[in-house]
Amino acid sequence: MIRVLLVDDHHALRLGMEQLLTTADDIEIVGGAAGGEQALELAVPLAPQVVLMDLSMPGMSGIEATRRILDLLPDVAVVVLTSFADEDMVVDAIEAGAIGYLLKDAEPDELIRAVRAAARGESPMDPRAARTILTRRSVAVELSAREREVLTLVARGLANKQIGRALGITEHTVKAHLTSIFAQLGVNDRTSAAMWAQRHGLTGRS
Repeated sequence: MIRVLLVDDHHALRLGMEQLLTTADDIEIVGGAAGGEQALELAVPLAPQVVLMDLSMPGMSGIEATRRILDLLPDVAVVVLTSFADEDMVVDAIEAGAIGYLLKDAEPDELIRAVRAAARGESPMDPRAARTILTRRSVAVELSAREREVLTLVARGLANKQIGRALGITEHTVKAHLTSIFAQLGVNDRTSAAMWAQRHGLTGRS
């Protein structure tokens, strides 16, 4: 079972997500939090695998809650819930360690697929949000040196754990780099990222 913690200050929305997600026989909702502070209190005792995190909440923001939860539980996958108005916040959340993002009007099956993908260590991203963020921020593909190293190893077929060992970084850090890479490339998975790397000569092979 995939253990999920829901974090949103709107009770009706949390209840709706809970009812939706529990229709999947491999997902268990272990708790709900109305804000960042409560999420922080619940995270350790509930030990979720995936946290669905609202960004705009009174008190502690979803960005700060994401950062602090991952300090305590670095293996948790945080997926942020956002709207088209929150592009800058999404980027900040990714920098804080979130591995993906969904729009709040995501279809039910899309939400379930995203939870499963996050539990597998993948980076679920709503393609509409990705396009909007890239377009409105006029983001060019300017990968950092470390991101280029990670992408090169992805193109060579290495798993996250192998990449971490090769570069001397944690698997969580690898996931964070991949989330940033996916966002910049406008792709949703490592296969598409690897294809981009191969087209642009980032294979690490002559």
